[in-house]
Amino acid sequence: MFQPVLHPPVKRIRYLIFLKDVAILALTCFGGPQVHLVMFLDKFVKKRRYLTEAELLELQSLCQILPGPTSTQTITALGFKIGGPNLAYLTLLVWSLPAVIAMTALGFGINYLQNQHISIAFMRFVEPMAIAFLIYGGFNIGSKVIRTSSHWIILVISTVIAYSFPSPYMTPVVIVVGGLATSLQYQKHTKMDKAPIHIEWANFFLWLGVLVFAAILGAITQSLPIRLFENFYRNGSLVFGGGQVLNTMLYTEFVEFKQYLTRQEFLSGMAFAQIVPGPVFSVASYIGALSMRTEGISGQLWGSLGATMGIFLPGTFLIFFVYRFWNELKKYRGVRASLEGINAASVGLTAAAAIRMFIPTATDTTAVFTIIGTFLILQFTKTPPYIIVFGGILLGILFH
Repeated sequence: MFQPVLHPPVKRIRYLIFLKDVAILALTCFGGPQVHLVMFLDKFVKKRRYLTEAELLELQSLCQILPGPTSTQTITALGFKIGGPNLAYLTLLVWSLPAVIAMTALGFGINYLQNQHISIAFMRFVEPMAIAFLIYGGFNIGSKVIRTSSHWIILVISTVIAYSFPSPYMTPVVIVVGGLATSLQYQKHTKMDKAPIHIEWANFFLWLGVLVFAAILGAITQSLPIRLFENFYRNGSLVFGGGQVLNTMLYTEFVEFKQYLTRQEFLSGMAFAQIVPGPVFSVASYIGALSMRTEGISGQLWGSLGATMGIFLPGTFLIFFVYRFWNELKKYRGVRASLEGINAASVGLTAAAAIRMFIPTATDTTAVFTIIGTFLILQFTKTPPYIIVFGGILLGILFH
């Protein structure tokens, strides 16, 4: 696509217009990456012509196969394409800030209600709805990526392992093994003419350096904000498949393993993330705030900040790194083949988490019917998730 030469004042105006567009989308984009893509096409391609439709779709596809939040990486990479790293970081901030503020405020609100001994039983319908969202997300991802018997085998094995060993340290093992399993089947993929790959390693070393430094610093200082940053940075570096897979990983680590949140608190935040515009990864801000509730308001703010930076930064570093040589890398059959196993393993992680979340509700008839009803509404109607959640809150208030 032809890019005209722009003088600095014109560039600044163009960048400000772009950031204004990002801010509008941050306040109006509901529904996850698929819906976000439609709005990105309308705003960035049809109205502003920052890039072609084919370029945006390819950029979205690249972000889908990288760990991290797909929509956030896509819009950040677009900022990088238009104005380089500085505009990209501003794009990340403008895009994520409204959702981060909203989810942090929710964490404060839940903590306040509990401190005042005010029941949050009005969330009784929202919690099983969150489980239905997870099942629906996993079902839809699975229907797209599970195509062969080997995919099914990886899915089943991943589900059994993740369910039997609910540890955050098992997640990277499952994902890596799944990718290696299908990479061996590279012969099934079409050969492509290869060109020499020129790799600029700076952002890779930045990503890896932050990961190692945060882990070491957290172990030495035992500072909870630093450890939260490391925990979320690690999860953000490993999550393939978007928000549904991230929720499974966070549930395993922060509810089952570390018990920073109760199951009820987690599911409430997970459901509310569906009604907040912008990136669903903003649920990390909510979890971070509640994880440090014993440290007062300042502690909750630090917890939210650490979790937010941890969840968004790794995907940003990785898209900056891979974007420069993706056209050459994707021509290797082993790389394309490994993505099949990674996707299948991610579906297995989601299935395991859905099972663990469902079992405590299996004896609650109302919760079971709520899960089934929510799934059917999502599957067979076009009702936006935020409408469903608002309906659940209203029902909870009426019956409470």
